[in-house]
Amino acid sequence: MSTSPVYLDAASAAPLHPVARQALLAALDDGWADPQRLYTQARRARQLLDAAREAAAATLGVRPDELSFAPSGTAAAHSAVLGGLTGRRRVGSGLVHSAIEHSAVLHAADRHAAGGGAVTSVPVDRIGRIDPDAWSAAVRAPGVALAALIAASHEVGTVQPVAAAGAACAAAGVPLYVDAAQVVGHGPVPVGWSLLTASAHKWGGPPGVGLLVVRKGTRWESPWPVDEREAGRVPGVVNLPAVVAAAASLRAAAADADARAARLAPLVDRIRTRVVTDVPDVEVVGDPDQRLPHLVTFSCLYVDGEALLQALDRRGFAVSSGSSCTSSTLRPSHVLAAMGVLSHGNVRVSLHRDTTEAEVERFLAELPGVVAELRAEAGVVGL
Repeated sequence: MSTSPVYLDAASAAPLHPVARQALLAALDDGWADPQRLYTQARRARQLLDAAREAAAATLGVRPDELSFAPSGTAAAHSAVLGGLTGRRRVGSGLVHSAIEHSAVLHAADRHAAGGGAVTSVPVDRIGRIDPDAWSAAVRAPGVALAALIAASHEVGTVQPVAAAGAACAAAGVPLYVDAAQVVGHGPVPVGWSLLTASAHKWGGPPGVGLLVVRKGTRWESPWPVDEREAGRVPGVVNLPAVVAAAASLRAAAADADARAARLAPLVDRIRTRVVTDVPDVEVVGDPDQRLPHLVTFSCLYVDGEALLQALDRRGFAVSSGSSCTSSTLRPSHVLAAMGVLSHGNVRVSLHRDTTEAEVERFLAELPGVVAELRAEAGVVGL
């Protein structure tokens, strides 16, 4: 049996796509100049930037002038939320979001609330889906300037009813911002939104590139000091080689997304089934049907989550906790807490384009023993 490391945390960062590597190396030679200038090297850089924008926009089905490149998915999310609120400040100060948004959105909401803005969190059910009636009521409230809904949970994989939520927002005259980081490059882009963001390293692009899409007609105003770059939406010079690599890998990842999902979904199904049958007192969380094809999260009773992740790492398995975006803290995941599910001993497994059946089988073969050892060390026996 192979003892090589097994990477199972693609939801945090997918391994660099071969197309991204090729494009990045090529762009390092041609894309180093400032695309705002007029000399030959700058014009070449501008051509690369325009081509990357057109390619990414075509993949997402949007206009090139609606898309801006940001220095990260987090920066794009902050710009979407704060800019959407700033652009509609005459309407009111209300922000509506689901209880399971990414921490980047929640931090922007905290900043808004600290400045006197109103924030409403819409609850989710036990499988992590928003309550549609509560959502509709929230966005219809007076003074709501913006609503935010994650396309699919980065922690448990549940896909949200974005189209229905968008319809409720449209009926109320409220723009909808969608954090699509976990679906872009992995499946269809949802419909019904006014603002959308994504992050390149989730689909196999390089880290440090985010996408911000502002639909034409959406009232949006930059919350940052004035900067003429990226249509005034994102300040600073873009990392052009990384942007070129991100756009090229996005096109490649989207092109084989269906085939990749068809291969990985049965492996996720196998994990969902086997962890319950092979390990006592385990709860698989998230929607069993409307979910991402490459991600599964489960919680093990009587096991410390950090100890479990470290024990798996010693055996060569790179996995994360569902509490991924707050992994440096000891607080329980806000997503799992909002769902009302078990949060101790939580493991998120997310597969990527190179994950093999043999690697999944090895993980499933070793997991029961790892959990049993940790429970025995804690004095829990006889399960």
